[in-house]
Amino acid sequence: MDPLFDRINVRDLLSGHDLSDPSTPLAPLDLRLESHSLQIKSKVRSYLLSHHDGFASLFSQCNDAILETNEISDNISCILSLISDHPIDVEIRELVDEIGRKTKEAREKRELLGLLRVIVGICKRLEGARSALSNGRLRFAAEEVKELKKALRIGDEEEVEPIVYGLLRKQWADLFDDMQELLVKFMENAVRFEPDSRTIRVKYRLSVDEIDGIELHTVLEAMDVAGILDYGFAKAADLIIKHVITPAANYRSLVTFVEDVNYGSDGITEAVLKILPSQDNKILDADGDAIYARVIQVIRFIFKHICFENGSWIHSFGRLTWPRISDLIISNFLSKIVPEDASRLADFQKIIKYTSEFEIALKEMMFISVSDNKDDRLSNFAENVEVHFAFRKKMEILGKARNLLLQCDFFVPQQYTSKGPLLKKDGMAINSSKQVVDLLFSAERCVVSKAASQLMELVHQALQDVGLSSTRVALEFYHAARDAILLYEAIIPVKYRTDFPNSIKEHAVFADMAPRFHLIAEEILQRQIQIVIFNLREAIDGADGFQNTHQMQQFESAKFSIDQVVFVLEKVHIIWEPLLQPSTYRRSMCMVLESVFSRITKDILLLDDLAAEETLQLQRLIHLMLENLSSLLKSLIAIDSKGKSEEDSGRPIDDDIIPSLRKIHKLAELLDMPLKSITISWESGELLSCGFTIVELKDFIRAIFADSPLRKECLWRIENASL
Repeated sequence: MDPLFDRINVRDLLSGHDLSDPSTPLAPLDLRLESHSLQIKSKVRSYLLSHHDGFASLFSQCNDAILETNEISDNISCILSLISDHPIDVEIRELVDEIGRKTKEAREKRELLGLLRVIVGICKRLEGARSALSNGRLRFAAEEVKELKKALRIGDEEEVEPIVYGLLRKQWADLFDDMQELLVKFMENAVRFEPDSRTIRVKYRLSVDEIDGIELHTVLEAMDVAGILDYGFAKAADLIIKHVITPAANYRSLVTFVEDVNYGSDGITEAVLKILPSQDNKILDADGDAIYARVIQVIRFIFKHICFENGSWIHSFGRLTWPRISDLIISNFLSKIVPEDASRLADFQKIIKYTSEFEIALKEMMFISVSDNKDDRLSNFAENVEVHFAFRKKMEILGKARNLLLQCDFFVPQQYTSKGPLLKKDGMAINSSKQVVDLLFSAERCVVSKAASQLMELVHQALQDVGLSSTRVALEFYHAARDAILLYEAIIPVKYRTDFPNSIKEHAVFADMAPRFHLIAEEILQRQIQIVIFNLREAIDGADGFQNTHQMQQFESAKFSIDQVVFVLEKVHIIWEPLLQPSTYRRSMCMVLESVFSRITKDILLLDDLAAEETLQLQRLIHLMLENLSSLLKSLIAIDSKGKSEEDSGRPIDDDIIPSLRKIHKLAELLDMPLKSITISWESGELLSCGFTIVELKDFIRAIFADSPLRKECLWRIENASL
């Protein structure tokens, strides 16, 4: 510190003298300043000495800062040296890319882990549902199947998704099929018809495939949850309609129904509906009250003992059966009691009342819809009875008119004809070898045939009924009278047209009548076709759905039905071919054959369990039918304008005119075809082109081939080929 103060010279603070010269004398003022400077120096020195530690610490910190600065400078020099030798930005970029890849891999692994958890969960639920199905927990299994359908997005598949989802959907489809098959078996076991005693028996506790003690109510709950209630009810509905509703809906039927309920320790064990001969000697039920009472009794039995008074279930059963039941009542009752005379139309009001009450009772049970007017099929028919009556009377009038004209030979007695020459307007004679009718339009007299007189009486009676009938009926009577007159006028002028003067022949072409008579002819033809189709369906009904044809009695019954079908078709062929135009004959016969082949194919495809011998017998029946119809099928080969047949052009008959013929041909082949060959045919598109659907083919395979890994594989291939 002392050297520092020694270096402070007061001379440096003074001005005005040459301070560089030490010999320069100091003035008084300078001396005072020097003295004052010494005082300041003394005070500063005292201050510094008193704060020696602080200043020492400050100087030490400054020294340390200088040292650290030097160290930082050295480090920076090293870093700069490293940067110049190895570019750091490349390494940083590589490091960032590596971090990104690792992050993406980690995210993907987390997603895969989540997907794996979902897949494992679905697999466990599938296994749990299958286990529940085998243990008899049907409702739980059905609920799981329903939830898994949503989880696997069945019916809402995406184009790009993990392959495992396809495998899981296949497992779900197998589980659904197994559940559906099991539930249907339970329903078949629950509702049975005993032909010997003519009894419908409904069992409440069921056993199928070693699964015992299942309640019928539980089976219905499971079907409802799984959404297969209609499918499960199908066979029971068909059985009840065939054996119970059909005799109940026939107004000539003499049957009655008796219900019986059997109880056990746990409540009702079974319900029985017996069909017994009626003790009432009344042959006809003209009012329909007995018919409706019988049908209501049957439906109440279904409502109580099969559907357990569940509105949703009975509505499903009704939706499945009501169209057939109403058709039976209309065809077997209402259509047969349409009044024959206009004076009896008022009596039909009682039937309309009973019909309306019948449908109201069905609505109260929710068997038919309350809001959908389409379900009021019987009321609509009964309330339109005037139209049906008028239509029937019109057909009767036109039928009588046609018969009168067909029986007439249009012979004019000799005394009313002349053999003289015909004259032109200029008086020149025209020789004619034919007789000319005299006085045909004479004011004094007119010669008409007997048929014309009878026809006019028929028209006169129809026109009288116009004044006695309601507006709708009167209009039909008027149309009948008018059409009868037109029918007469269309035939008579043609008969005598050759004797008309040349000037008249140009105008007497009656072309305005052609469209009307074309429509009449087409309506008559269509009705005739429907009658033929109805008769053929009745003949096919005798085959009882072609069931159990491996049994001799059933095979003979089916063969007899096929023989009846062939007989009817040959009879129609003999009548129609010479009578109809070739194109009309071909079109009409194809409609009839299409209905036959499609119905037989449908019945065979509906069979659910076929023995090996049964398939061969069915194939034999198809071949027998086609062989017996070969001549008829050949008659359908139309000759074109160039004289070449369709056979010459290489087009098979069944490709365009009878689509179901190709299908029934292929069905005959499928009945003895190996399973793998059937699968290959579907994958190639051959069966689809023949008209088979995937549902038909899968049911057909299940009916013929026993459950096995090969069958499951083939069903899976068929399902995937359709996607």
